[in-house]
Parts: sequence; C-alpha cells; structure tokens
Amino acid sequence: MANDLHKQHRERVRKEFLENGFSDSTSAHKFLELLLFYCIPRKDTNETAHLLLKEFGSLSGVLEAETSDLIKVKGIGENTAALIKLMLPLFRKYQSEKTAGKPKFTNMDDIFDFLIKKYIGYTSEVFMVTSFDNEGCMIACDKVSHGDTSSVGVPIRDIIQIVLKRNTSFVIISHNHTSGNALPSKADIEMTKTLKTTLNQMGVKLLDHVIVVPGDCVSLFQSNEYKDIFI
Repeated sequence: MANDLHKQHRERVRKEFLENGFSDSTSAHKFLELLLFYCIPRKDTNETAHLLLKEFGSLSGVLEAETSDLIKVKGIGENTAALIKLMLPLFRKYQSEKTAGKPKFTNMDDIFDFLIKKYIGYTSEVFMVTSFDNEGCMIACDKVSHGDTSSVGVPIRDIIQIVLKRNTSFVIISHNHTSGNALPSKADIEMTKTLKTTLNQMGVKLLDHVIVVPGDCVSLFQSNEYKDIFI
C-alpha cells in the first residue's frame, strides 16, 4: 500500500512539473524531491528532501555541499550525491554554451553579470582570465587555477600562456572570495600590478580585475583607490 501511495505521489509531482513547470515561488523541497525521484526508487523522497534542507539550510546549500557531507544524510548514497553534485557544473555548462560564439558586451555591467554567473556554485577560490579581441568580442573565459577555501595561487606564467594561446588584445582577470567579502587583499593588488606590467610589455591591455562574491562583484578599475593601476 505504501509503495502505491508513493508511486501516485510521484506521478502527481512529475505531472505538475511537466504541465506547469516550477517557478521561483515553488518550495525548495519540491525541487529536491523531484530530483531525488531519479536516484531513489520506491521511497519517500519528500522526507529526504526535508532532511537535506534542514542539514544544509537551503537549496543552494545542498547543491554546494561536499559529497562527504551529503552522504552523511539519511537516505543519501554515492549515486544520489553524484546527481546532486552534477547540478551546478551542468548549469555552468549551460551558461557557457548560451554565451558561446564570441559574444560582444555592450557595457561593463554585462561583463559583470557574465562573470557572476561563471562563479555560481564554487565553494573554493577560482581564478579566470577573460580574453577579448580588437573589436571587443569575447574570445574565451579560461579557468587558470582552483584553490582551497581561503586562497588560490595565480602563476603569472599560466596567465601569459593563455594570453598567447588566445592571441588576445584585451584581458579581464577575475577571482572569487569565498568569505563573501569582495574587497581586494594586499596580495590581490600586488598581483594585479605585476600582471599589468607584464602584459604591457606584450602589447596586451589589462582592462580590469573583478572580485566576485555570490550575486555581486567589485571592479578594481571602477574603484577610485585602484583605478590608476590600469591607466
């Protein structure tokens, strides 16, 4: 009897999604419940969804959780954890394909929005180089390095290799601060100055260094305190 009830409930939730979709107002547990249908057969995934939300605080918290922490939750095995961990890379891939084909940005706000989306879901620091051609079209956005939860090493040599590979004319560098504080550190400033000098010698212009936190970013070029670095 219990299995029949679960099956009927799953069919109702699946039908609701296929016919009407889910919106921003749809409860977080319903998103998780439907996702879990496809890796937890014949069980009440509603309860598991609530356990995940209780443990990690939000849907974003669940998606960003480490695999080792996910499998500690009752009802979550490695297959389920793998499906959950797939969601953010899948979304980043979607965003990358949507912006493929040398997009041309009309203003800096468009670039900031693009970069904020590129960093969605990263729980450790990531450094990226975004390259542009002479007409202002984006050539590529390359990940240079991926650090621990507090810092990321940025070898200047690796950045130069990307610049040469992409044959770029203009560059924007970016990295995220997992602390949520987007203000640049002393190391951020010194690295930016060194890279600016190196790129100038190659005939490549460093346009900006953008520091990203969830949903926001800080542009060093637009900061009165650091703008002179880029002139």
